[in-house]
Parts: sequence; structure tokens; C-alpha cells
Amino acid sequence: MSSLPHSNQPLTPPGRPSDGGPRVVIVGAGVVGSALADELTARGVLDVTVVDRGPLPATGGSSSHAPGLVFQTHPSRTMTAFAAYTVAKFRGLADGGRCCFLDVGGLELATSQARLAELHRRAGLATSWGVRAEVVSPERCGELWPLLDTAAVLGGLHTPQDGLARAVPACRAQLARAEARGARLLERCAVVGVERTAGAVTGVATEQGHLPCDVLVCAAGLWGAQLGALAGFEVPLLPMAHQYARTHALPALAQRADGGAVFAEASRPILRHQDHSLYFREHLAEGELGIGSYAHPPLPLDPQAPPTHSETTPNPSQLPFTQDLFGPSMRESARLLPILEGMEPRHGIDGILSFTPDGMPLLGEAPGVRGCWLAEAVWVTHSAGAARAVAEALVDGRSSLDLHECDPGRFAAGELSPALVRERAVDEFRDVYAIRHPEAPTDRHSPHTSPCHARHLELDAEMGESDGRRTPRWYAVNAPRREDTTWAGRHRSPAIAAEARAVRTAAGLFDLSWRRRIEVTGPGGVSLLERSLTRRLPDVPGGSVRALFLDEAAGIRGDAHLAEVAPQRWLLTTRAPGIVELLARDAELGTHVAEVTGGCCRLGLWGPHAGEVLRSAGTVRRAGDRSADVRLVWIGRVPVTAVRSEEFGEPGWELHTDADLGPALWDTLRAAGRGLGLVPAGLAALETLRLEAGVPEWGRELSAECLPSEAGLDRAVDPGHTGFTGLAALHGAAPPRRRLVRLTLDDPDAAVLGGEPVRVAGAPAGHVTGAAFAPAAGRCLAFAWLPARAAVPETPVDVEYFGERLAATVRAEPERPAGAFAVASLAETPAATSGAPG
Repeated sequence: MSSLPHSNQPLTPPGRPSDGGPRVVIVGAGVVGSALADELTARGVLDVTVVDRGPLPATGGSSSHAPGLVFQTHPSRTMTAFAAYTVAKFRGLADGGRCCFLDVGGLELATSQARLAELHRRAGLATSWGVRAEVVSPERCGELWPLLDTAAVLGGLHTPQDGLARAVPACRAQLARAEARGARLLERCAVVGVERTAGAVTGVATEQGHLPCDVLVCAAGLWGAQLGALAGFEVPLLPMAHQYARTHALPALAQRADGGAVFAEASRPILRHQDHSLYFREHLAEGELGIGSYAHPPLPLDPQAPPTHSETTPNPSQLPFTQDLFGPSMRESARLLPILEGMEPRHGIDGILSFTPDGMPLLGEAPGVRGCWLAEAVWVTHSAGAARAVAEALVDGRSSLDLHECDPGRFAAGELSPALVRERAVDEFRDVYAIRHPEAPTDRHSPHTSPCHARHLELDAEMGESDGRRTPRWYAVNAPRREDTTWAGRHRSPAIAAEARAVRTAAGLFDLSWRRRIEVTGPGGVSLLERSLTRRLPDVPGGSVRALFLDEAAGIRGDAHLAEVAPQRWLLTTRAPGIVELLARDAELGTHVAEVTGGCCRLGLWGPHAGEVLRSAGTVRRAGDRSADVRLVWIGRVPVTAVRSEEFGEPGWELHTDADLGPALWDTLRAAGRGLGLVPAGLAALETLRLEAGVPEWGRELSAECLPSEAGLDRAVDPGHTGFTGLAALHGAAPPRRRLVRLTLDDPDAAVLGGEPVRVAGAPAGHVTGAAFAPAAGRCLAFAWLPARAAVPETPVDVEYFGERLAATVRAEPERPAGAFAVASLAETPAATSGAPG
């Protein structure tokens, strides 16, 4: 039998069940589970059993009632790629001789100036992600949809590659292909238990008997949280109903021929009226119009007590239609489509969908239970693409797409509470069609706050969230509040530039308690970390190093700052989820790995006056070599582990202490910095500083889709280091075809945010990742991915921003600070000796 797979270990070479190949049980035969069975068996994993409590192929879950709209464009590149693959796959699927996808296109309408601007932004996102899109006039909208009152429309976004997925036929076609390859299908078979041994799944108990398995995939949709509870982990999703109604037959929608081909279901583009949370699609065979609404109050269900199948409820995901809530939606529909004036829907349903706290799917191995995987909160639009990503991760040990936004381990512990999951998922329902600014602060307060949270509020901090924890974005005490009505500036403040300048000229104090903090202890720690990271650990006691985690294909799985805080005790900080599980699975007996984020306060002190601030605070060495990167010191009355850091080009320190001592450390440093120019600084200033220093960030620029050489991080790999994950692929990699570059916008008053397309010689060639106004440059700086041929300093490019072309220039990379993936130890860097504590 194979060894148990996990998210960085591929399944053993596939074979027939008799060959002892891995046994996979997929719970859920909806559009995700059926696609996953097809994708796995196509890759040679043949011992696959698909189990569903309902009848096949219309199981009674969300796929059975889905209206099938596929709008590919999404702020997330990964989600857009999921949708694009779904379209491509369904175009090639047939059921009963009929294609599983209707190429009718999509049309998103604007009835407000704000929405029209948003459509221009979405057109830019579509261009960045490779989707054809065009903002069109009201007249063109009327040509595409003759029933529209074009006087109410300011414009539209036409996406001709979008269309309608036929969900149940697609399920049937994919299940048939999987079954033909050897998969087993069990219908009307509910799971009643999950068996585990030593923290790994070993079998599934069903109403029809026991199923042994090496891998269990939860694709149960609205029953996913219930299945997770059986397996012993939290699935943070909330089932909620949304309304879908169909009108009486309309003569104008009589079935018609178009170009000689009869469209039995629809011929006009799927339509979205997002200003009023509505969408529309044709049902031409019946001459009816379908109307979907998110405009009604949220209708959540208990995720641990979802509806069940019975003889009287064969489709438990379809609840009775709450027609009294649909009245406002019907009236607004009639304003847009006058043919509906005075009409009531003929019938409708309240159809259940799954929502997560951040609106993104749950794809990957569940934290804490080996062999148990999630493919949850995936709608028809993204179904085949998400299934392919999970199949790749299972079979190959990695997906071809960056999945960090979908990682089930992305939530902090407190974010998994049923109360918070419900609160945030309800907000996601309300905001399905909202215009979302990428920098808008959230009102959904996390229970995770810094030990210094009260201090931040006293300083009038604008709070945001990072990695599930509340943290300051900037401090209003550093600059007067000023309203900025531009899109890029509406959630920014003059305080950001003031804080960045202070770090460059004096000193800045940052609360970094939100970053994941992992401890590795024990005699096998050195070998574990060197097997996992691209850098050797320093030979000297008290050393520190910045390095990368790679996957088997040399994609960047995460980055880390590693410090030896005591013999056989290492402290690792990272932004990447799943690193604890990755290290723990590979740890030898006696070596322990644990996340300790919640028990720590971590402050950053950077700037040319950082050393003076520490001396003014009365810093006294407790232990350790004066030249070491890591020192145990007293700062005032607070015991601190100080780790030398030059992360953003300025000398400084990361200061770690126990959570209950955090406020005292903050106060001591603030008092010591009076007269030395020290200011409190937030996340937005960090973004500015990293762009000025040319330091890419994991989750923004860096992901498993890029190699170190593409990101300019060759220095993050020790040339003589051997035996770490990804080394073979790194040595065999072809020359980069794309590069991460920095751009400056030529107009000092112009700004972008991220996701915008970059054009080279007028043609789309790449996209912006992160951007910010940089005081040192006097203009907006941005990171962007471009073809290697265009990644040449002084190359002129254009950035498309709300339909405008902003001139920009590729800039030479700055000399990166030693702390940002330098090969040499910080202790060997002369500049790093400035301001050494103790």
C-alpha cells in the first residue's frame, strides 16, 4: 500500500487497485466531485470511489439547481483560471449528443457611474488574466439584449467567452468517463463516520458498509461542515439560500434560430445587473426568463444540521420560495426589462449555496488530519478548474496554479468559530456583487488582536487585517487626515508617506505580531530545516538566515526568516500557510514543530536611529555573542529576543517577547524614541518600503507558480546547498521566460493598485502585482510580471488603469538589502553592525 499522501507528497505511482495503488474516496458527486473523479482517473488513479447521499447524476445538492452562469473574470487570477478551464472542459463534454456549455457570452451592466468605472477596472482584470472583454455603449447593450431599457444603462462589459454551463449533464458525462476507467459510483449512500489512525484517515463508514481509503476528499457541498465534524476538523463554510425565479412564458423569448443553429436553452448573453444584485438568463425551450437575486436578506442554515434527502425532499438544496422577499427584485427587474412590468414569477426556489468567511474555496488537505482533503465552497463556474487543481496536488504533489488563497489552513484558529464563520459568510453573501476596493478596511473584526491593540487605538490607527489578525495600516497621529476621492487613494493617507520617510531618516516602530511564528526544537532541527529550505543554516551560534521553501517543481511555496534563539531551538517567521504541517510531517522523533503566534508580541524597529533608540531604552545584554544575529537582551524591564534584520534596506531589529509583556515593550521603545524621530508605522508603510527596496512578498509576487530565478531570487539559494526539496527541478529549469520587474509610473500624480494589465509595444504582456506611492521615488512604484525580453531597464510600457493607458518605465533593480535573501550571514554584513543592542 502507498504511503499516505499530503500536500507536498504526491500519490505513489498509479496503478489498478490490484496493484496496490492509493484508495481514494470522494464524498459528493456534484459538479466538483464528478469533475475530480474524472481528473483523477484520467491521471491513472483508478481505485476511486464516489459516494453521494442522493441519486446520480442529479444528487439534490447545489449542482442540481444551479442556473449555470459562468462569468470568468475575477479579481483573483487563480479563480479566473479555474473558470477558464471549466469553460474549456465543458465545451468538450457532451451528454446525449448535446454540449455541456453554451457559448452565449456575458454582459455586465452599469446603471451608476461607480459601476461603470468598476466595469472598466474589470475589463483590465480580464485583460490581465487572458479573458476577452470590452466595455460597450448602452446602444451595444441594447443590440445584445433587445429587451433592455437602454435609457437606464450607462454601459456594459461584454465578455464573449462566458456562457452557460449545463451542470447536471456535465456531472453525468464526467462520472461516465470516470466509471469507464474503473471508478466505482455509490448513490443514495450517506457517510456516517470517518475512521482515523494516528492522525490519518483510514476509512469511511457508510450506510452501505465500510470503505477503506488512503485519501478522503470532501466535496459534499452544503453537507461539507457535517462531514468535516465526522473527520475531526472544522470546515469553515455556511450554507445559505439565494433566490432564483422563472417568469411566465414571454412571447419575445420564443425559441429562435441563430445562424442556422437552434439554441434550445439560451441565445442571448447571460446578464448581470450588479447595482441591484440581480442576474438573468433565458430558458428558451419554455420561453421563460430566469431571475437570480442576492438582494434579499441573507438566509443562512445551520451547517451542522443541513436539509436531508427523503422521499418527500429529493432535492433538499431547493427550499420553498420566499416570494414575499422577491418583490423588490421583481420590481427592479421590470425597470431594467420593461416587458416584465406587472408580472409575478411563475415559480421559484430558494437554492442553497456554500459561502466561506472570505468568499474563496477550500481546496487542499485539511489541517490536522492526514489524507483528508477538501474541495468545498466551489460553484459551477469554477468547478472543473478547482477539481483539476486538487487532482494535480494529489497526484503530483503540487498544483499548476497558485492555491494559497484557497488553502484550508489560511484561517487563524479564532476565525474558525461558528459565530465568526457565520458573521463573515453572511457579509460575503451581501457583498457578492459589491464594488470592492482591494485596500478597503474590513469591518469584520477578527478576535485575533495584537497585545498592543489598545496602544494602536490610542494613536488613532486605521486598522486592517493581515493573516487573520487585526493590525494597523497607518496612524493618523503621523499626518492630518485628508480626503482623497480618487479610486487608488480613497483608502490611503498622507500618514503612509510620512511613516515611510521616518523609517528612512530616523526610525519606525512596527507591530509585526500578525506574522506566523513557528518554533522548531530538538536534535533533528538542523537537518529538518536544511532539507526544507534553500539556504544552509549559519555555522555560528545565534545566526539567522532568510530562505525559501520550494515544492518538488521548484515553485516557491513560502519564504521564511529563520533565527537560532538557543541551542537546538529555532524561530521561524513566515506568511505562508501550511508550513507547520509541512515541517511536522518530516520531523524526526524528538524534533518538535509548533506554531506559537498567539503567545508572542513581535515588534520591528528599523531606521538609521534604531540603535540609538535601543541604547536610550537602556538595552542590556542577557546572553549571547555581541556579534550574533540573535541576542537575548533586556529592553528596559522587558526580556526580549532580538533578531537582526535589514529587511527593507534599513538597519534594525525584530524584537520578540511574551504577549503579556508586549505593551510594556511598546511603551518603553516609544518613550526612548522621543527626540530621535521614532514614529509608529503600519502595514501600508511596510508596502512602500518593500517596493522601494525591491523586495518581493510571498502571496503577492511570489507563489508556487514562480521559480526563484524568475523572481530575481537566485541569491536565496545557496550554491553548494544540497538535499533540499526542489533542488533537482531547480537545476533542470529552463531559462526564465518571464521576470518580476519594478515599474515607475511616468506621471508623478498617477497611481495603480494591483491586477492591472501591462502592455509592451501596445500588446498585453503582463500584470501588476503590488503598487504604492514611494516618497524616495516621488511617484508610484509597482511590481509586475513581464516577458523576459521586456524585463530590461528603461523599457517603456503602459499600465491600463480604468481604461486609460498610463505610461511607465521598467527600472533597474536596486541593490537589495542584505536581509532580503542575501547569501552572506547578517553577522558578516558590515552595515548590519550599526546599532547593535547589548
